[in-house]
Amino acid sequence: MVGDVPVGGGAPITVQSMTITRTADHEATLQQIYDLAMAGADIVRCTCNDLEAAEGLARIVPRSPVPIVADIHHQYRLALAALEAGVHCLRLNPGNIRKPDHIRVVASEARDRGVPIRIGVNGGSLHPDLYEKHGGRVTPEAMVESALDEIRFFEDVDFDLIKISVKASSVPIMVEAYRQLSEVTDYPLHLGVTEAGPPPAGLIKSSAGIGALLAQGIGDTIRYSLTADPVEEARAGRALLEAMGLRERKNVDLIACPSCGRAEIDVVAVAADAMAAFADREIPLQVAIMGCVVNGPGEARDADLGIAAGYRRGHLFVKGRNAAVVAGEAITNEVAGSAGMAAVAPARWGAPIRWGSTMTTTPTAFTARCCANASAASPKAVAMTVPSHQPCRATRSAAGTPGGSGGSPSAGASANVRNPAIPQYMPRTV
Repeated sequence: MVGDVPVGGGAPITVQSMTITRTADHEATLQQIYDLAMAGADIVRCTCNDLEAAEGLARIVPRSPVPIVADIHHQYRLALAALEAGVHCLRLNPGNIRKPDHIRVVASEARDRGVPIRIGVNGGSLHPDLYEKHGGRVTPEAMVESALDEIRFFEDVDFDLIKISVKASSVPIMVEAYRQLSEVTDYPLHLGVTEAGPPPAGLIKSSAGIGALLAQGIGDTIRYSLTADPVEEARAGRALLEAMGLRERKNVDLIACPSCGRAEIDVVAVAADAMAAFADREIPLQVAIMGCVVNGPGEARDADLGIAAGYRRGHLFVKGRNAAVVAGEAITNEVAGSAGMAAVAPARWGAPIRWGSTMTTTPTAFTARCCANASAASPKAVAMTVPSHQPCRATRSAAGTPGGSGGSPSAGASANVRNPAIPQYMPRTV
């Protein structure tokens, strides 16, 4: 557990990000933490680079909506100060906190408090000895060796509340490092491509590396490291997990064709308008906007809500049924309004429409009838079947008990041994 958020042991994959404010400015940092939580972050990391930052953490932790991780470099005493401030987790960099006695002191104090530690190996700050040993360059083998060395220091004091990351800015090196690490350790893994850069390139690199590993059942928590507002990191991480079926959908999943010469509407403009209309409304539906009759009816039928465009009009599909014909200029408003009605009262909305009929109605009249039915119905949640992440590896229970023995991972840790017999994706109804 990181605070009250489970990590590993078959728990949902979690999204992390990091604040970019000065931690000593606790009000500004708290504001950013709340913004990140609203964008989908389950855990937030803050730098603890001086004593003023540690004092800021003491004010931040009691008011934070999500667990707080203190990011520690160079000074082991700052890790002790962060623990005293009440943080829920530490991140230590073995590349710059190198004295075994210092590492053991921090691990002992964290053990006594039941606080997990992430061993955060980074290709850009690899221990000089390992860098030289592996030919003067960052290799997957060097990063894995760094992590295993740190684990041994922790296990010297019976500390096993451990998470591990082996991040590199190279996607192939990062993927291979995590793959090798997953074969030799049972601890939960925190995935990320470090210093991925600004969007869109940073999003592509992060999605390629993180997604490749998650598809193999490797990884328990993720972070997009973007040169951008950290809110974009949280949104991207959440979107990736939803797209892969590893977290339940919170917002609209918009399916739209890339457009071509067959399109009867400006698909690009309509899709952009739809995204703006849905924004952060958190309607957990799949919506399809298709520009012509080739794939349009099929995609629209398969979505919760869909438009298949024809000449100057579009067919509105709801749960696979042709509900109405909508004027082309009103498609965006009609889809957005219909999605809201579907989320509020899915069992009854649109009852006056003769399902599957060719009846034509104006957007205003159609939405008005939907609203009338929705107001008469008792609001209830949309029932959806979504896949639950079941890693392709054997798992074992992690009680999170401080001072465990035998190297069994705690604090939400899980066995990381691959097991092809265990299905990776299992459906569940929420």
